[in-house]
Amino acid sequence: MRRSPHRVSDVMTHAAVAVGRGALFKDIVERMEQWQVSALPVLEGDGRVIGLVSEADLLPKEEFRDSDPDRLTQLRRLSDLAKAGALTAEEVMTTPAVTVRADATLAEAARIMALRHVKRLPVVNAEGLLEGVVSRGDLLKVFLRPDGELADEIRRDVVDVLFPAPVEPVHIMVREGVATLTGRVQDPEAIPLAVRMVHGVEGVVDVECRLTAVDAE
Repeated sequence: MRRSPHRVSDVMTHAAVAVGRGALFKDIVERMEQWQVSALPVLEGDGRVIGLVSEADLLPKEEFRDSDPDRLTQLRRLSDLAKAGALTAEEVMTTPAVTVRADATLAEAARIMALRHVKRLPVVNAEGLLEGVVSRGDLLKVFLRPDGELADEIRRDVVDVLFPAPVEPVHIMVREGVATLTGRVQDPEAIPLAVRMVHGVEGVVDVECRLTAVDAE
């Protein structure tokens, strides 16, 4: 039985599109349009990730096209003004790149994206070489898992572990990703643990617990 994809390697795109540090501005835009991506890793010759070019890095060239920023704007946005005059990936990229390892959990990747306000992360190995790219959409793939598959995992990894001898069978129903547990069990202290564990199953949207303990009746 296939377990939840807990790692970035389970959902990432392995065939990553990238550019070299000498890639020209227009070529970068054309490649983004061709591959329908919002950012591209910038690589050294050996495939090591040295930066990332995103749409946000490219927009200053349009923003400042016809403007003559005042002194305060120049001081506050030195980096953007420099990018407005950039011609190559090396000049416009954000460096160092925010990356993630393939063995990182999906939760770790999601936290990095949220904290660093990025939509895509280059996936690198221990040497910093590009292995793929993971996007916000990739992290959401776990919510496409069938309800039956989620129920099987909850049964195997939660219910059978915490409640090997229930007073009556524990029933598991998953509908649209929402898991409902119903039944009577011996150990009341295991019930909140079960809820936390079911929440931890990749693809579960929410948990409704209707478990009761014998001594609570």
